[in-house]
Amino acid sequence: MTDLPDDSSMTAKNDNSVKDYIASLDEQTVKDSQALIEMMQRISGHKPKMWNAGTIGFDTYHYKYDSGREGDGHVIGFYPRKGKITIYLMDGTARYSELLAKLGKHTTTGYCLYIKRLSDVELPILEQIVQQSYENVKSQDGHINQILWKAEK
Repeated sequence: MTDLPDDSSMTAKNDNSVKDYIASLDEQTVKDSQALIEMMQRISGHKPKMWNAGTIGFDTYHYKYDSGREGDGHVIGFYPRKGKITIYLMDGTARYSELLAKLGKHTTTGYCLYIKRLSDVELPILEQIVQQSYENVKSQDGHINQILWKAEK
């Protein structure tokens, strides 16, 4: 099993206010962030929390890898920046290839979905992806020890 990257922005909550952070963003990013907060809060049933430098996360899970490394992370979340929003799918993006093909303008890496603005994508498809990711991570009962980096054959 492969460990997730050591990305402390996903694993360290902080006490900063989500509201204050959102207010510091440009107008378009604020609108997109508010829509994502509403979506992710509805999916998770949890209020948003700040995780390190600017990631807004919802709900938590505990992970423990075969290597012994363990910690806590957000189940779903996003990092808003001007012209680039990163949406975290902690179970990996590859498992959503069929839905991603219908999403609209985006790019991906192992567990990150990048969009410039919400108007570039089909929101119902995005919500379906985030919902499935949330349910998949929660069904792992804290035993996330691998990202599906490549589509299963």
